[in-house]
Formats: sequence, structure tokens, C-alpha cells
Amino acid sequence: MPPAAPAGGACRSRGRRGCALITVTLVSVLLADLPCAGWAAAPITAQGTLPAQEMIPVPSGQTVRLHEVLLDDTPGALWGRFRFIAPQIGHAITPDDSAADMDHLCATVALPYLAQQGLSAARVVISLSDRVVPFGESAPDATQYFEAYRPEDDRCIWEGF
Repeated sequence: MPPAAPAGGACRSRGRRGCALITVTLVSVLLADLPCAGWAAAPITAQGTLPAQEMIPVPSGQTVRLHEVLLDDTPGALWGRFRFIAPQIGHAITPDDSAADMDHLCATVALPYLAQQGLSAARVVISLSDRVVPFGESAPDATQYFEAYRPEDDRCIWEGF
């Protein structure tokens, strides 16, 4: 089964590509308090989604909120998938603006979460969507961006192809 996001991520002028359909088998859905300045995540619900949360500022000036964290070992190693709702993407926020936002979210949300949970992920996937899209379902009207990173030495290394 293919990974949920291609290694290159989505829609960036640096030669990224997009995702149309996401399919993956989840091994676990987990969310705990995140060690981010000024906010904490709520516990995950039985349906695998989060209650409304504080908005997280990012470099583009938009605000996003964490929707869910998925842990996936289908690609043959642990991948942490951090799904954010970013209503302005595809409108006022360009793919290039969102690229810096995803870099920031990897470094300030994903890496601290993995460290706090004692997890060692081979890849971190940051996704932004302009609306909630159930994981693994196609949503042709939704705008979604994906980036994959390799966590290394407390940094997020972009995994281009």
C-alpha cells in the first residue's frame, strides 16, 4: 500500500507534487498535551478528531489549528502525520507561503510532540487543508498541501524527490 503522501509533498514551486487520494492503514491514533508556547491540545475523541482548539500562528500570518495526529507504520517505519486546518490556503495564502508554515509546524509542533511521547519517527508529514477531510477520503473541492520531513538532530529536513 502506498504512503498517504508522496515523498515530495505538494504544490510548491520547488518541484513538489500534490496528492489526490490518501489511503493508508493506521496503527494508532494518539494525541497528548503538546509542549507549544501558549496552547495545549485537547484529547482525541473516539472518532479520531479533535474538539475545537486554539489557533496557532504561523509565518504567513494565517492561523491554523491542529486537527489530528496519526501514527502510521504502513510505509515500513513509523510516520507521524500532523493534520492542520488552514482555512485561508488556496485563497489569500499561496503554496509558497504555506511551505514556510509547514516547515514551522514541523519544528514547533511535530518534533516537540514526538519527543514528549518518546517516539522516533522516520518521517513527519505535515498537511494543511482548508476544511476537515476525513483521513483516506477524496475531497476534490478541498485545497490540501502536504510536506514530508525527516526528523534529524532536532530539525525537520524536507524530503524532496
